[in-house]
Amino acid sequence: MNAFPHRSLPPFPSRAALALERAPWRELERHFVDGGTPDLDDLVGWEFRGINHLPLNVLPVARLVGIKKFLKGFFRAQDGRVMGYNSPVAMNALDGRWHVAAKRFGFYEVYRVDPTARDNHYLHAVLLDYGRGGNKAYDPTRGLRDYVVQLDAHLLLGKAYYAVGPARIGTNFFILERHRVGLTDYAIVRE
Repeated sequence: MNAFPHRSLPPFPSRAALALERAPWRELERHFVDGGTPDLDDLVGWEFRGINHLPLNVLPVARLVGIKKFLKGFFRAQDGRVMGYNSPVAMNALDGRWHVAAKRFGFYEVYRVDPTARDNHYLHAVLLDYGRGGNKAYDPTRGLRDYVVQLDAHLLLGKAYYAVGPARIGTNFFILERHRVGLTDYAIVRE
């Protein structure tokens, strides 16, 4: 099933992940452009620690509302599509453990970027498309479009945009690091 042994994964973020969180945006952009395309099958069944790398003027608000740390999981839907979800995380120290809540929200579909589609900024990335995740019409996460590239076997770098009609507004970078075995499939219950 998963190509990576879960016993070898540390419970804390790596030095590489924390260094990316401290890196200037220029450096993150360079890493992002140089990153490789993640293999969708290598994402399925895993959860990744996430750290938002936000502009300095947004950082205090992010910590206050609890979006500095998060968790993303990836699974395969019954129809074969790769999908994903977010889970909230306790806002303790960045170099501490990820205490993940059982809640899942902000669902997205994951696929290679299509050069003919509206969301085609980075052809070497995969796209996490919240507009195709089955989220309710009033859910603000529906507007998120995240491009993700692979930096090494366990480390990914993402670049988030928000869709407002045909416009795409860049919001932030985020770091994902393989955290633990997650779901391989998941039934999304619609209310």
